[in-house]
Amino acid sequence: MTTPRTVLVTGGNRGIGFAIAEEFVALGHRVAVTARTGEGPVGSLTVRADVTDAASIDAAFTTIEADLGPVEVVVANAGITRDMLLLRMTEEDFVSVIDTNLTGAFRVVKRASKSMLKARFGRVILVSSVVGMLGSAGQVNYAASKSGLIGLARSLTRELGSRGITANVVAPGFIETEMTAELPETQQAEYKKSIPAGRFARATEVAKVITWLAGDDSSYISGAVIPVDGGLGMGH
Repeated sequence: MTTPRTVLVTGGNRGIGFAIAEEFVALGHRVAVTARTGEGPVGSLTVRADVTDAASIDAAFTTIEADLGPVEVVVANAGITRDMLLLRMTEEDFVSVIDTNLTGAFRVVKRASKSMLKARFGRVILVSSVVGMLGSAGQVNYAASKSGLIGLARSLTRELGSRGITANVVAPGFIETEMTAELPETQQAEYKKSIPAGRFARATEVAKVITWLAGDDSSYISGAVIPVDGGLGMGH
């Protein structure tokens, strides 16, 4: 049985983030989610926050600490896309994606690390993407932000590893979400051809890997990139 922890999932109001928060709740953890709009799953505490704004992150942590106790597990999941071919991509398209997906993770992890260092325990889990290693045409900004998380986790491991804190990256492939459901059937079939498993992942399959990484059994894993992609990114 895993020790109940205080968990924060950023962007926990939809998609993978919602499934991650739901899984932590089901396992008996104290769960908070940040969201700009919408709500996290039943049994979680939803706090309004924007990962591009350090003051709002600080306020969110203060609320969570008062209600649930110091954050012991942080899952940096909040992310956006602004897909566009390089020559058409504006600097704003690039900067906004980096600011949310990469700098946003830095802001959240920096704030979380204070109580983790005090407790000499922490789990940092960064939600990346298979695209962070494979690359993707039209996603220069997104791929750069997602591969940046790997450098962040590995540097954190070197800095904080001796204090009982681990930092890992989970890299999902194609997941069954509202976004993939909207793709035309022919395009979905095409994508599935490139996945050895022959199907998209269920969001819960990503969530279960993340809850395991946050648990007691994974305390000697840090600086790792764990693909949940049905074999799509093998060798990268």
